[in-house]
Amino acid sequence: MVTPSFAAPDDRDAVFELLRAQLEGLPARSPFYAERFAEHGITPAAFDSLEDLAKFPFTTKPMLRDSQAAQPPLGRHAGADLTEVVRVHASTGTTGTPSWVGVTRRDASAWTEMVARAFRTMGATSDDVVVHAAGLTLFVGGLPVRDAFERIGSTFVPIGTGASEKVVQAVETLGVTALHSTPSYARYLAEHLRARGRDPKEFGLRRIFVGGEPGGGEPAFREHVEREWGAPVTEGLGNADMAPVLFGERPGTGGMRFTGGRHVLVELVDPDSGEVIVPETGARGELVYTSVDRECCPLVRFRTGDRVVVTEVAADGMPLIRCFGRTDDMLIVLGVNVFPSAIRDLVQAMHPRTTGAIQVVLPAPGPRVEPPLRVDVEWGEQAGDHAELTRHVEDTIRARLSVRARVHLVPPGSVERSEMKTRLTRVES
Repeated sequence: MVTPSFAAPDDRDAVFELLRAQLEGLPARSPFYAERFAEHGITPAAFDSLEDLAKFPFTTKPMLRDSQAAQPPLGRHAGADLTEVVRVHASTGTTGTPSWVGVTRRDASAWTEMVARAFRTMGATSDDVVVHAAGLTLFVGGLPVRDAFERIGSTFVPIGTGASEKVVQAVETLGVTALHSTPSYARYLAEHLRARGRDPKEFGLRRIFVGGEPGGGEPAFREHVEREWGAPVTEGLGNADMAPVLFGERPGTGGMRFTGGRHVLVELVDPDSGEVIVPETGARGELVYTSVDRECCPLVRFRTGDRVVVTEVAADGMPLIRCFGRTDDMLIVLGVNVFPSAIRDLVQAMHPRTTGAIQVVLPAPGPRVEPPLRVDVEWGEQAGDHAELTRHVEDTIRARLSVRARVHLVPPGSVERSEMKTRLTRVES
C-alpha cells in the first residue's frame, strides 16, 4: 500500500494518533459511517498505520446529499448535533441544492488555523490591507477567510461580490495592497477598469490571492492577470465539505503545498480505479480528504472531484500541485477527457488576437459530447483575419488536446462574465 505523503514528516505520528481516535469513535457518533464500515466489512481496528487508510471506503458528494435528505438538516454523517454547531455553511456543487456543512467551535478554530497558514504561505502579512471580493454569506470562502486574515493581523475589507465600484473606491482610498477573489473576478475587475479608462497597475496592488475555481494555475491566464495588475498571483485550494483552504502557493514556487497541518489527511488517487497514487513529480489524480479531528461532518476518504498534477516535490519532501479541472466539469469527446479550463488557457495564450474569454456550447448536458466540440471564442483588439484566427484556434485545440473543435468567433463582451466563478460551458437552448 502507498502511504499518503502530503503530511509533513513531523506531523505524521500525531496525525496517525488523532485519526485512530477519530475512527474508533466514529461509528458511535455517525450512523452513516457505522453502516458504511459494516457494508465493507471494515472496523476501526483495521487502522494500524497510515497505509491502512486505503482499506476504508470512499465517501462521495451524492452520499452526503442522500444522508442529509434521510436525516435533515445536517445528515446521518454529521457526527455532532445542531446544538453544538456555531455556524453553518453550504456547498452547492452542480445541482444547485445547498448541502449544509456544520462547524463547531473547535472546528471553526481549526479552520481559522488552516486558512491563516495557507494565506501566510501565499504571502499575506500583518501589513496587508486586503479587499475581499468573493462571497461572504454561506460560501466557505467568506467568513472563515475573514477570520484567517484577522488572525494574521491583516486589515480586511469585506466587500463581497457584485460591487465592483465599491472595490474600486476601497482600492483608491484605503491603501489596499492585496485583492482576494476568484481568478475570473481578478480578470473581470481589470476589464471593468479598462472600460472606464483606468489602468489596473495604477492602483499599486502588491499581491493577488485567488481560489475557488481553476484558473490561477493556468499559465496563460495567470500571466494575463499578472500583466494587467502588475502584481504576482498566488492561489489556494480548498473544499467546502472539508476546509475552506487546504493548499497554498508560496510566491515564486511551482505549485501549491498542503497547509492543512494535522487536521486533514490527503491522498492522491486514480479517478477511475480509486487506487492510491504516489504523489511524485508528474503524477495526476484526484484529491481525497479525510478529516483527522473534526467534530461535525467528520468525513473519511471524501472524493473531492478536484483533478491535480504534481508539478514538483519541494526540497522538504512536500509535493506541489496545480488543479487543472474538476470531474464535474470534464467532457468526454470520443474517449478523450477535456477540461474547458484547458481550452481557455490555450485561447488566453493568443491574446491580444483573442480576449481570452471562451465558452463551450453543448447540444445536451455532458459529460459525453460528439465531435466537433463547439467553442465560442471572443476575438481581441488585434484579431487579424478572422478566418485564419478560427483555423488557428481549431488547429491548436486539436494539436494540444486531441479533440476536433468547431470555433465560432464572437465580439468582445459576448461571453458571459462573472464576479464569482465563470461558467465555461452552457447547454444550447
